[in-house]
Amino acid sequence: MAKSCTRILGIDPGFGTLGYGLIDVSGSKVSLVGYGVIQTKPGEPIPNRLLKIYDRLHEIVEEYRPDEAAIEELFFFRNVTTAIQVGEARGVVLLVLKQLSIPIFEYTPHQVKQSVTGYGRSEKGQIQRVMKKFLGMNETPKPDDAADALAVAWCHISFRRFPGGAHR
Repeated sequence: MAKSCTRILGIDPGFGTLGYGLIDVSGSKVSLVGYGVIQTKPGEPIPNRLLKIYDRLHEIVEEYRPDEAAIEELFFFRNVTTAIQVGEARGVVLLVLKQLSIPIFEYTPHQVKQSVTGYGRSEKGQIQRVMKKFLGMNETPKPDDAADALAVAWCHISFRRFPGGAHR
């Protein structure tokens, strides 16, 4: 018997704050499962921060059992140190998902914004308001990282309906 519902995990990669959001999709019905952030403390050794991301994301995947994961690709950073740290955190995310056999799909920030708002340069507040409306939420999803993760999941849903997204 075919599974009637697909659970999507959206991830907005970050080193200090990593956003995640889970959405179920069944036919044309989309429902919010949950969202939040994984935070690491500045000043803590980098390996410890990466381990915290690994452990917490592993717990989230084990708890919610997503069928697919969508992750935002890195974009240009002016600060090289920040880019390296986010890249390391993103690598940890990819590792967890691959270890747990979750199919991974990647989208650019432009693709995410375009799929959610229809405009590839929309602002954070607009993303939050649209996600609140699309998911029938009573409150605006916060912080930005969690709202962005929901937007990444929403983007993946759009690409599932109209194929063309990148798959790993």
